[in-house]
Amino acid sequence: MDYLHWFDLLGIAVFAITGTLAAWRKQMDGFGVLVLATVTAIGGGTLRDVLLDVPVVWMNNNNYFITIFSAALVTIVLLRRRMTIPNNTLQFFDAIGLAFFVIMGTQKALDHGTSYFVAVMMGTMSGVAGGMIRDVLCREIPMVFRGELYAFTCIFGATIYILTQWAGASTFIAMLIGISSLLSLRLAAIKWQLTIPVFGKQNPDLGEP
Repeated sequence: MDYLHWFDLLGIAVFAITGTLAAWRKQMDGFGVLVLATVTAIGGGTLRDVLLDVPVVWMNNNNYFITIFSAALVTIVLLRRRMTIPNNTLQFFDAIGLAFFVIMGTQKALDHGTSYFVAVMMGTMSGVAGGMIRDVLCREIPMVFRGELYAFTCIFGATIYILTQWAGASTFIAMLIGISSLLSLRLAAIKWQLTIPVFGKQNPDLGEP
């Protein structure tokens, strides 16, 4: 199905943009930009394919690297023309890439005979791993560990995707619903700082750091 390949390339492009934006914020050189754009774009898919014991998707397809380098180059040109960008730009593009990668990763896991539960986990891993590598290389706390909903939105979107298919929708329609559901929840979490509190506020009388 050609649209699956185009969805995959779109997710690659968006995550390459986030890697380039992160490199720009850290004032990296050209090599650093390419490294960060590349690991962000293919990191999650690589880990997914290794765990599924299938050929790594980019090994025999140069279109992935052409997409990464093109997205990085366009982003660099735009950044050089506009020296400031809104603070939430990185989060916005990350949310878009997350939505595409999670759904594509879930479908690939299903294509290789995994259970629904494993497919959701593989989809989540596809979405978060590249961004985790990006943030670690930038010496920042990965977005998946921060306050706003992140991994939960991945699980939510993948589950909606599977349930929509189970209800009889075509793969394409289910993907659109899954992507839009995940993206909407993630953007809402960013805008309104939605969280799942666990510990609550620390009590200074107990001597916590």
